Amino acid sequence: MFVGTASDVGKSIINTGFCRIFKQDGYHPAPFKAQNMSLNSYATPDGLEIGRAQAVQAEACGIPCSTDMNPVLLKPTSEKSSQVVLLGKPIGNQSAYDYFMGNNKEELFKEAKAAYDRLSALYNPIVLEGAGSISELNLKHRDITNMRMALHADANVFLVADIDRGGVFASVYGTITLLTPEEKKLIKGIIINKFRGDARLFESGKKTIEELCGIPVVGVVPFRKDIHIEEEDSVGLEQKHATASKGKMNIAVVLLNRLSNFTDFNVLEKDERVHLFYSNNPAEIEQADIIIIPGSKNTIADLVDIKNNGVAKAIVHAHKNGKTVIGICGGYQMMGQSVEDPFHVEGSVEMMPGLGLLPVQTVLTEDKVTSQCTFTYKDKGVCEGYEIHMGVTISTHPLNQLSTGSGDGFWLDDNCWGTYIHGILDNEVVINDLLKTEAAVVPFDYNTFKNEQYDKLAAHLREHLDLTYIYSQLK
Repeated sequence: MFVGTASDVGKSIINTGFCRIFKQDGYHPAPFKAQNMSLNSYATPDGLEIGRAQAVQAEACGIPCSTDMNPVLLKPTSEKSSQVVLLGKPIGNQSAYDYFMGNNKEELFKEAKAAYDRLSALYNPIVLEGAGSISELNLKHRDITNMRMALHADANVFLVADIDRGGVFASVYGTITLLTPEEKKLIKGIIINKFRGDARLFESGKKTIEELCGIPVVGVVPFRKDIHIEEEDSVGLEQKHATASKGKMNIAVVLLNRLSNFTDFNVLEKDERVHLFYSNNPAEIEQADIIIIPGSKNTIADLVDIKNNGVAKAIVHAHKNGKTVIGICGGYQMMGQSVEDPFHVEGSVEMMPGLGLLPVQTVLTEDKVTSQCTFTYKDKGVCEGYEIHMGVTISTHPLNQLSTGSGDGFWLDDNCWGTYIHGILDNEVVINDLLKTEAAVVPFDYNTFKNEQYDKLAAHLREHLDLTYIYSQLK
C-alpha cells in the first residue's frame, strides 16, 4: 500500500508504476482505493462507474477495471457537497459535513472491506492506494481509505513524501509520529518523491530521516516531465492555460468550474496539428478555430457561470462567425435550448435556458447512464467510447449510431454538434473530421502510447527504488 504525507505527493502515479512492475514480473496484480474523490471517472465493462485513476491502474495491470477496485467514489457537485457513488451506482448527494461526520461511514467501510476481500481472492498482489494524509487526527476514526484499510488488509505500507513542496523532514517525521503503534508497525519504508537535481546531495537527508523515524528510505524518485500518465484530477489544467498559437489548429476547451472527464482531450493534446488550451477568458476563446464545451458535474451551475463571465456570449459569437463549436456530455446539454431539472438532481434551479446552438432540450433524470459503447460516427467509421451522465436529450438528427441501435448526440452541421460520448476524441476518424484536414503524417496510437508510458514509469521506479527490499516485505 502506498500512502502519503499529504495530497498530490504522487501516490497514484507510484501505484500505477507498481501495478506495471508486478505485471512485468509475472504476478497478477490489481489496484484498490477504498474511496476516491474525483470528477474524472470511467465506465466499467459492466456499465458501472469508478474513479479514472483505478481504471488507469487496472490498464497498467493489463486487466479490466471493476467497481471492487474503487467501491466508494465522491463526485463534487459544489464546494460543499458531493454525489456519493457506491459500487458504481449513485446513492445520493451529501454535504461534506454529513458525509464525513455521519454514521454511514461505518456501512461504507464494511462495503469497502468486502470489495477488497473479493478482489484479493482473485488477484495477487493488491496494490492499495491511500488518500491525502494518513495522519488527519480529526478524521482518522471515520477514515475508510488509509490506515484502517491498511490494518484490514495487513498491508505492507510505504509512505510517499513530496520533497518538491518543501518541509519533507517535518512532514515525514510528523506523519509517522502521529500514527498509533499498531499502524506504525505496518510502515515498511519511505519514498521521497519528485526530487529535482542530483539525488546524491540528499544522502545525508536519507540518513537523517531513517534515524528520526526508525524506518528505511527505500528510494529517492527524481521528478520527470516526460512520463505521461492520465491525471486523477483537474488541478494540472490551469498549467495548460495558454492563448492561441500561430501555425496550428487552435482548440480552446472551456475551463468550467466543475469540468469533468478532462481526459477526453489527451489525444488532441498530442496531435502534431493542434495547439490545445484551456480558458475561461472570452477574448481567448473567440480566437480559437475550434471551441469545445466539455463535461460538467453540474451543468446548470456551470451554464450560469459561463453566462455571467461572458464565455457564453463569446461561444455564440464565435459560432456566428463560422468557428466550430462542439459539446461533450454536459457541454452538449448546454448547447441546447434549455436544461430542466425537475427532480433537483443538481440543485434548486429547475430550468435554465441553454446557449441555443442546437434545437434540443435536456431533462435531468434521477437515473444515471454509465456504459462503454461502440458507435458509428457520421457514417464515417466505427468508434469506441463511454457514457456517464444523468439526463435525457431527445435528438431528431443524431451524430452517432450506437451499436445498440439507438442514436446519440445532435449534428447540426460540420461546425456544430454535440454528443454524450466521452472518449469520442480518442478516435482518429473523429479527429480528422473535426480538424477538416488530412490524417496526421504519423498516426497517433493512443493505446500504444499509454503502454509505453506505463513501461517508462516502471523502469523509472526500478532505477530509483530498492525493489529487492520492497519484494522482501511482501507476505
